[in-house]
Amino acid sequence: MCPDVLQFLTYMAGRSQRLQLGSMVVVLPWHDALRVAEQVSMLDNISNGRMVLGLGRGLGRVEFDGFRVPMEESRRRFVESAEMILRGLEQGYCEYDGEFIKQPRRDLRPAPFKTFKGRTYAAAVSPESVRIMAELGVGILIIPQKPWEIVAAELSEYRTIYREVNDGEAPPTIAAGWTFCDRDAGRAREMAERYIGGYWHSVIKHYEFQDEHLMRTKGYEYYGKMQEMIGKYGASGVTDFFLNLQIWGTPEQCLEKIQTIRGQVNCNSYIGVFSYAGMPIEEAERSMRLFAAEVLPELKKW
Repeated sequence: MCPDVLQFLTYMAGRSQRLQLGSMVVVLPWHDALRVAEQVSMLDNISNGRMVLGLGRGLGRVEFDGFRVPMEESRRRFVESAEMILRGLEQGYCEYDGEFIKQPRRDLRPAPFKTFKGRTYAAAVSPESVRIMAELGVGILIIPQKPWEIVAAELSEYRTIYREVNDGEAPPTIAAGWTFCDRDAGRAREMAERYIGGYWHSVIKHYEFQDEHLMRTKGYEYYGKMQEMIGKYGASGVTDFFLNLQIWGTPEQCLEKIQTIRGQVNCNSYIGVFSYAGMPIEEAERSMRLFAAEVLPELKKW
């Protein structure tokens, strides 16, 4: 659990010299946009430009309630925040007059270290979000949760819109995946079913995918399809589907699965999630070390 990803990455910036510092997602509707721009600029300066900025708009009702932000406003709040932050990181000052953000001009201090073009991404699941990200000029971070052929079709539309709006090609996507690597294929399957499956059960509970509220919440209607899938296939059937989207197996099997994903969505980066669902830290470390020793060198060649 990480309630403040930029605070965590600032700690990691001081603990490292070469690591890229990717935020996965900063959920913009929960933050003051000017403050996010300041924090990102500060982190990029003290890390000598190692920041990879990831943005998102959030999904958990319990989280929106906790931050006292109406969930149905999230898409509009996200767009306004992203527009202001991304412009500010390029021009060195923030200024915006929108429905939610009324920001008088203020210079960013420290001034942005270098451009964020080409190193800003956003998680997009719904088709509407894909269009928004293309218009914002940001890359796509894929968090696997629907069939790859559907993802590929939506990315095709995204790239078309991106070219029209930005007069250039979209950056390669980044793909994330819940990962477990073991020399024994049978054990890898057993652990994946236990822990990746366990993680997905916690997702269903936390985001209330079995409830109908997402269907009724403006901007989240697309997520209502998850409730329909659970009703049709049951929680265990949907868990098996999620499990088969992820990266687990022997080093050879992991490479093969990543290669398949790469071919479908044109990603040039893979983010492995190695610790989840109460997995013992010894298991997570063993899996990560095996992946680093035998999978990562081949990925770097690609």
